[in-house]
Amino acid sequence: MVDERILAERLISYDTSSPDVLVAAAGFVKGWLESRDIEVHDHEHHGLPVLVAEVGPREGKVPCVVFHGHLDVVPGRPEQFEPRVEGDRLIGRGAYDMKAALAAMMCALKDVGAQDRVRVRLACVPDEESEEIDERSTEDVVRRGLGGDFAITGEPTDLHIGVEAKGVLVMRIEVYGRSAHSSTPWLGDNAVLKAIDVFRAIESLPFTRLSSEMFDSPSINLGRIQGGDALNKVPDLCTMAVDVRYLPGQDPAEILEQVRTIPGIEVTRTFIWPPVTVSRTNPYVRALRNAVSRSISGEVMSVGRDGASDAAAFIGSGIPAVEFGPEGAGHHGPDEWVSLASLARYRRALGDFVRALPLWLEETASRNGDLTTPLAMPDPIEGGLA
Repeated sequence: MVDERILAERLISYDTSSPDVLVAAAGFVKGWLESRDIEVHDHEHHGLPVLVAEVGPREGKVPCVVFHGHLDVVPGRPEQFEPRVEGDRLIGRGAYDMKAALAAMMCALKDVGAQDRVRVRLACVPDEESEEIDERSTEDVVRRGLGGDFAITGEPTDLHIGVEAKGVLVMRIEVYGRSAHSSTPWLGDNAVLKAIDVFRAIESLPFTRLSSEMFDSPSINLGRIQGGDALNKVPDLCTMAVDVRYLPGQDPAEILEQVRTIPGIEVTRTFIWPPVTVSRTNPYVRALRNAVSRSISGEVMSVGRDGASDAAAFIGSGIPAVEFGPEGAGHHGPDEWVSLASLARYRRALGDFVRALPLWLEETASRNGDLTTPLAMPDPIEGGLA
């Protein structure tokens, strides 16, 4: 059996924050799958490679499940792309978010390749971490014909099933002041200092005080700030990028309107991504819960993720989707790691889910008196992915 740890280490070694290296990493993934007799189709989205692989029956009305993962990572130091193991921890950029999960999905795809009752597709995308593009590749491939009855995206969830995720609202805020000589700053109005006050005002707006079952509050981050064009001048303009992760049920337009009530600023929405909510009673969600429960104790369907999710692209097309990934910590941080023991359990849970799914769906349909079968989705070749 192929070792998911070795494959994860290989993926981590690629600095896929760089487009050129991302292309090379996608080539490795494609070659690895093809060498195991798994057909892979690739195309480009905004110049970056998108891969779609498939196993299981090619025809007929059978359940269709999508494993979804991303190759790209946020930038890191060179040494973070040199994976190392300390005890149970595999450490490196992307270990937790989400190259280890992608490696396990690749292995699980091979594990279930011989079964003939579930169509399983693996989508490997290059742009999940980008928050400044109008359309991500996941949206594009779903529209092209990649689809199914259920999707699992391998984002970090510590072997729990993520049934909710926050949405994203990114704003560019321009704060205006008045210039003066740096020797007499009291004659000016420092836009940089005002920008800090504006951010503090945003943190106290009414939308920030809301909560939900899975989230204590929205998340707000001052991601970038730039102001001043000369050392000996009081800056009269400061621009900052504010990242709001809003709750399911909140209206991003209302959040924008609240921010715009702050005087002396101009606000432009630069990026928006919807939140995710999927029913816990969905039969595919319950089948996954059953498979995961074999590997860990306690309730596994209790996660709401603060980060954004490509699951929204599937849900927007009517395909229920959840986040589900191995245990670890530190994503986007200096000491990112994933648990190797949990990675093996994760791979096993994905395989158990696929193999048990047909019986689970039959039993669910029987209990509900519903004898319909899942609709077959378009083949990726016929849908235009080739």
